[in-house]
Amino acid sequence: MTDPLATPDPTAYPGYPAPETRPRRLVRSADDRWLGGVCGGIAEYAGVDANLVRLLVVLGTIFGFGSLLIAYLAAWVLMPEE
Repeated sequence: MTDPLATPDPTAYPGYPAPETRPRRLVRSADDRWLGGVCGGIAEYAGVDANLVRLLVVLGTIFGFGSLLIAYLAAWVLMPEE
């Protein structure tokens, strides 16, 4: 009898993708960048369109009285480049 809590064999379920073997990292994008690649990196990590992230950052900067701009600059300094 097999252990029901064991990790299933990914080849046993052909309709499902195999799980990722390496962890995802939050890095600045080298390909999808306008300024520092922060929005492109966040978009790749989250699996969304980079233009949506850029729009949210601009709106957050305008309506947040510049607080998101400070967060963007901090992420530019702290996030490693891919």
